[in-house]
Parts: sequence; C-alpha cells; structure tokens
Amino acid sequence: MGCLGRRPSPNGSPPTYARVQRILSAVRCDFNGNHLCSGSPIPLRFRVSARATPFSLRPTCISYYQTGPDHTTGREPHSLPRPPAFSRMSRRYDSRTTIFSPEGRLYQVEYAMEAIGNAGAAIGILARDGVVLVGEKKVTSKLLQTSRSTEKMYKIDDHLACAVAGIMSDANILINTARVQAQRYTFAYQEPMPVEQLVQSLCDTKQGYTQFGGLRPFGVSFLFAGWDKNFGFQLYMSDPSGNYSGWKAAAIGANNQAAQSMLKQDYKDEITREEGVQLSLKVLSKTMDSTSLTSEKLELAEIFLEPTGEVKYQVCKPELLEKLLVKYGVTQAAAEST
Repeated sequence: MGCLGRRPSPNGSPPTYARVQRILSAVRCDFNGNHLCSGSPIPLRFRVSARATPFSLRPTCISYYQTGPDHTTGREPHSLPRPPAFSRMSRRYDSRTTIFSPEGRLYQVEYAMEAIGNAGAAIGILARDGVVLVGEKKVTSKLLQTSRSTEKMYKIDDHLACAVAGIMSDANILINTARVQAQRYTFAYQEPMPVEQLVQSLCDTKQGYTQFGGLRPFGVSFLFAGWDKNFGFQLYMSDPSGNYSGWKAAAIGANNQAAQSMLKQDYKDEITREEGVQLSLKVLSKTMDSTSLTSEKLELAEIFLEPTGEVKYQVCKPELLEKLLVKYGVTQAAAEST
C-alpha cells in the first residue's frame, strides 16, 4: 500500500495530499456584534481565526475591535479596557461551590448564610425540664389555616423537632430526609434514633452539597430540639455548610446576633421551661423588625417529659399564646415602644 501523499486519485483529480493541504488552510470570519457597557451597546467587530481539519474546526485566535462611537461617552473607537483583576477573580470563584477563593472562602456557602439572615428569626432555649422553640412567622393572613400550615416548627419524630430559618422548600427536603432516617432506625433497632446521630446524619447530607459539583448549598439553618436516654434534653444548631454544635440557647434568622447577645446576658443555668418561654418571647419582641408582637406572628413549641416518662412535642395554640404574651407583658412592652 502506497503513501497517502503519493497515491493518485482514481478520477484524475489532484492527489489526496494536495486536497488535505487545501483543507488545512487558515479560516478567518468577521461578524458584527454589540458589547453592553453601562447599559448601552458599543458596536464591535469580532474576528475569529481558525484552522480547518478534515474532522474539526479549531479556533486559534479571537479578537475584537470597536467600529463605532461609544453611545454612553461619545468616544471614538478604541480598545475596550479589561475589568480589574480583583473583579475577574471574584467572579471566577463565586459561581462554583467546590472551588476555594485565594482567601480560603466558599462564596456560595456564604451567600446561603446571607439568605438565612433575611428569614424570620427562631430562638431555642434548653431548660432543665424541656426545650423551648419560638419562631417568627413572615406569612401572616387571616385567611391562613393555621392548623394545616406551619412555617417555623416541624416534628421529625416523637422525641425530636426542629425550628427552621431560610428557604422553606429546601427545609422540606431535609426534614423529609430526617423523618425517613428516623423511621428506618426505629424499624431496625426498635428504639428511637439518638438525637445527635440524626443531626449528624442530616448535616452530612448538607455538607455533601458544598463539596460536589453541579449542586448548590441548602439555604436553611435548623434548631434541633429533642430528648434521648443517653444525654437527656438537647439543643443543636446547624448552618448551610453542614456544621452543627450543641447550645444552651441559640438564635437563627434575622437579627440573630442581637438576639444571641441578649440570650448570653439573660440566660441562667437550671432555667425552667416556663422561664424559657418568658425569656424567648422577651428576646424576640426586642429583636423583631415588627413593631407589635401578636400570636399571628409567632409559633411556639415545647418538648418535655410527661409524668409517664414519654416525650411529648406540643405546639402552643394561638389563643394560649396570646394569653402568654399578656401574662409576661410582652404585648404591652411592644405597644409602648411604638
């Protein structure tokens, strides 16, 4: 069999080698376009140089130059300035969850935490005889059926509940995952799943969404409240990064730093569940963006042990919550502050 370059064509055309050489010639195409700068288009001409092969077209150079005046400044054609290096670098890292910035930051995780800061606040207090969870509802309407809708409090198992702050659709996915894991553990071992083990399992799922490409972090934080035979009553807080930690009193959502500082000052060891309710309502009334505190804007839940030794999760009804606000003087204090 002869060489490709020396083999003549059967129909008398030029040899195959010559035809291939013509195909491998440089290809250059020009086309017009606009570049948006400050909201106004700038006419540009783009030039793409490439080399064509029998199987592909490989671009070798892409250049552009301005063909008309800038409609924003009226300047004559000139080469467009490149954006600053720091802006190019920030955009390079904030679109991916799996790439660290040069400062060692994951921007998408930080953006998810910022989304939580715009959500309704939630406060959890660990008491001697139970755990108290209080949340601020953003959706308030007289047409809302409170018995079939909840925004802040969710029951995961008979011995475990949580308060959420952030994107509720993300929270629903994680809560359903936690419920399935709790039921699988109960079915396998015939006993409730330990609180910390369930929290750790759920946080592992959240952490995975910050490490694998093509995913975004869950924009939600949790306050987990529960009881088990190993450690008794427990309160955990987790964030979108998948980190979790145990707390005596914690706050998430809007104005959480102010609420956390108030809890740090007023919280006392061996606090009772009734005192925890009073403290949580007091802190929430002073840190909420709303000027008045009513039962329509709050959700209150408690986890405690009944005399029989069973763990009970109880959500406070709006009528009882209104009485608690009047009893502790929170409604009057909110009205006087306005």
